[in-house]
Order: sequence, then C-alpha cells, then structure tokens
Amino acid sequence: MASQGRQQGGEQISLDTLTAPQLSAVKKQLDEEVEHLSQSYAQLAAAQSKFKECLRVVKSGSETFDEKKPILVPLTNSLYVKGRMADPDKVIVDVGTGFYVEKDTKSAAEFYEAKVKELAANIQGLEGIVQAKTQNLRLVEEVLRQKVLAAGPAAGQAAQAS
Repeated sequence: MASQGRQQGGEQISLDTLTAPQLSAVKKQLDEEVEHLSQSYAQLAAAQSKFKECLRVVKSGSETFDEKKPILVPLTNSLYVKGRMADPDKVIVDVGTGFYVEKDTKSAAEFYEAKVKELAANIQGLEGIVQAKTQNLRLVEEVLRQKVLAAGPAAGQAAQAS
C-alpha cells in the first residue's frame, strides 16, 4: 500500500497505520464534512443568485418604474403589499442582519456587484476545499477497501488452519 496521508489537526497521519474501524470513523467524519461543505456551497450559490437578481432589478428599475403605477413590495418571502415608488432613483437596500439603507440606484448596483464578486470568491475557495476533502475521502475509502479485502482471505485461512 502507498503511504497516503490525511491532514488532521496540522499533522500527517499515514492511512496504512490505521485499523479498519479507525478508517471507518475517518470516512464517516469526512462524509459529514463533505455534506456540510456541499450544503454551504449551495447556500452561497443561492445567496449569489439573489444578489444577481437584485442587481438586475436595480439596473433595470429606474427606467421601468413609473411613479403612478402600483408595485408589489415584499414584506416577507410570501407576503407582498401594494405600493408605489416615491422616487425610482432611490432604493432601500438590505445590508445584512436586518439593517436597511437608502441608496441611489448607482450605489445600490455597486453594492450588489461587490456582494456578487465576494460570494464568487468564497464559492471558488469552497470548491477547492470540497475537492480536497473529496479526494481525501476517496483515499480513505480505497485504503479501507484494501484492508477489508486483505483481512477477508487472512481470516478465512486462520479459520481453516484450526
């Protein structure tokens, strides 16, 4: 077997020195980490999509909104009320944790563009982490499979010898 290693707490551990139950525990931990990171990835992608949609609306908003035409204003994800745009060149921007700021459409677009870029960088970094964890998971699975296969014939020979 090769001397594959896995980072754990800053030190390298040779997978060849671990027993099958230890490898199973490492595999379970890696499965959970990959699942959690994949969920985080999906959440970041969803947030980026929302910011892109906000950016699209802000960029097209000032030309398409008519002060006299009613619009639907979202109060929650499922509750909307009728309203009118008082000033199509000013928008209320959710800057996070329940804080809202009035901005002109240009600065709101800049805000959303910065958020989209920031999330893209976070998504790219997370992709690298998920790929590394997935590679570690494959290595652990391969070593575990080899140990189980090696233990199978050895256990059968020991039973025949007695």
